[in-house]
Amino acid sequence: MSVKMYTFSKEERLCSHKLLNELFTNGNSLYLHPFKIRFLDCIHEEGYPAKVVFSVSKRNFKKAVHRNRIKRMCREAYRLFKPEFYQLLVEKNKSIALAVVYVAREEIPFEIINKKLIQILKKTCL
Repeated sequence: MSVKMYTFSKEERLCSHKLLNELFTNGNSLYLHPFKIRFLDCIHEEGYPAKVVFSVSKRNFKKAVHRNRIKRMCREAYRLFKPEFYQLLVEKNKSIALAVVYVAREEIPFEIINKKLIQILKKTCL
């Protein structure tokens, strides 16, 4: 399967309840403000080295508009870093499932979100 590098398609999103439950029960975690990442080494049939889900707490952001905006910024930061991230995973011969949880209590500018997401994703490849 040909992987389009600057897209974030349905096949790359983590939707499986079974895999999500396994990720949150058996997965490892990393924290770098404003993100907490849960990750689990696994095999994907579709040919993508990573499957990702983004989450923002309803407790911290009551309005869906604000939660959706933050998730949109996180997805965009991931989409821009994806070619390099996939290259790192392929070099290590890894395939992972990721849950990116935004834990900050305030909305942070895109530049900081981008920088921090790149830092924490690089740590998951180690």
